[in-house]
Amino acid sequence: MERSAVPPCPVDLDTIARACAEVDWNGGRRVFIAPGLSCRDAEGVPDVMRGEETQIIGAVDELGPDAVVCLPGTHSKYVRVRDRRIVDFTTHMTGEVFGALWRHSILGRLGDTEAVDDDAAFDAGVDRSADGQGLLHHLFGVRSRGLFGEMPALSLASYFSGILIGHEIRAAAPSAPVSVIGTADLTRLYCRAFARCGFSARAIAGEPAPRGLWAIARAMGELQ
Repeated sequence: MERSAVPPCPVDLDTIARACAEVDWNGGRRVFIAPGLSCRDAEGVPDVMRGEETQIIGAVDELGPDAVVCLPGTHSKYVRVRDRRIVDFTTHMTGEVFGALWRHSILGRLGDTEAVDDDAAFDAGVDRSADGQGLLHHLFGVRSRGLFGEMPALSLASYFSGILIGHEIRAAAPSAPVSVIGTADLTRLYCRAFARCGFSARAIAGEPAPRGLWAIARAMGELQ
């Protein structure tokens, strides 16, 4: 079976199966690594994913013919799926930016916790993302609202998270109902944020990655 480098979108299950790379593992055992995917945005800038494609393949039966999948996390992905094919995607560094700025900038100095567990403060952050003057101005408001006593220290991380996730969702502007695949906590927050931003979203239950890996393995066998 011919192998290739990271395949560019659009791709289907067979394309992913053909691109899996075989590696030697522990004395001759056959192990295959899923290839990841690539695409380019409207301006031609490249984007990549490594692993999320297995989650989408595992959930494809639940997605319907035309869907947008959100995979929240360190590098959140928005993936367009059409007729069981991954058409394209965008990556947003929301989780990594949250961690870096909360731990290593002035934004986290007034906060008592990094936990995002205040729904009212989170909602306020999502709502703030709809206002003018942009993300960088909104971020400083995390600091200033703490300084002025307008938000308690325990709520600042939730407010900060809401701002970032709100900006992410509004920038992604999904064109179809969104299916969210992620941990229970993140999925709950994202579904809440999507609703406040005016988008329809639903959670995909369970962990689809094992189903996706199994589907890829079966396709590899059929292609040999």
